Amino acid sequence: MNDENQKLSEKGLADLAIDPDLLARELAAQLAGDPLDEIELDKIDVDRGNSSKECDLALKWLQSGNNERLQGLRVFCEHRDPRALPFLLPLLDEPSPVVRMSAVYALGRNPCPKAIDLLLHLLKFDSNAYVRKATAWSLGNYPEAPVLEPLINALKQDVAAVRLWASSSLAEVGLNSAESSPSAANQLLESLQVDGESLVRSNCIWSLGRLYGLLSAEIQIQIVETFISVLLNDREPSVRYEARTALEQLDNPEAQKKLKSLIDDGQLV
Repeated sequence: MNDENQKLSEKGLADLAIDPDLLARELAAQLAGDPLDEIELDKIDVDRGNSSKECDLALKWLQSGNNERLQGLRVFCEHRDPRALPFLLPLLDEPSPVVRMSAVYALGRNPCPKAIDLLLHLLKFDSNAYVRKATAWSLGNYPEAPVLEPLINALKQDVAAVRLWASSSLAEVGLNSAESSPSAANQLLESLQVDGESLVRSNCIWSLGRLYGLLSAEIQIQIVETFISVLLNDREPSVRYEARTALEQLDNPEAQKKLKSLIDDGQLV
């Protein structure tokens, strides 16, 4: 999960309905990595273990010029402090996509009920894929909000980077809501079978593995059958490996028997 930006293909960004110049900038950013990773904090003379002092300084940065504001945002992507919320919310409307994206990450680290509608709007309408990607991640930290359907739609329709994080966030939603877990699992199963990006398929497997113990016996059977099908038929070795690892880790004796049978029959090494 840490290096997915470097591995995502140009195909994901080709789905963006934007002008060619913006597409080129998005692609350049894609190849370079997440823009947030390029923001470096200046060295400061405070104890790094003392997050309170660091947040005090970051609050001042948020109210300063653009460079300082980005430094402040980086701090609140790492630390929780409710004092930052009044300064983070207005930044979701900033023209700069890097500022919007950074504010979204910070609001994922510092969940705020007042941010829900704004984040949902960004996930659906923001023209910048990195902002939508950040939003898909952040919404996983709002499992009690109405985020299930928006995340399902993002997993079905958006570019690969957004789909990747939508699949992770659906697991978070399902883990925190018994009512939501079947819908989350069903979409993850569908995307595992039809998504064209191998990283997204692998992440769907990982998310389904997390949800497995909370699901009905019927859906658990579907998961095992789908994992086995992926293990035998997916064109990407990394996805097949993820499916095998997930099967080995499931608390399901029948799944273990099927896996052993495949090995004994020589279908797996």
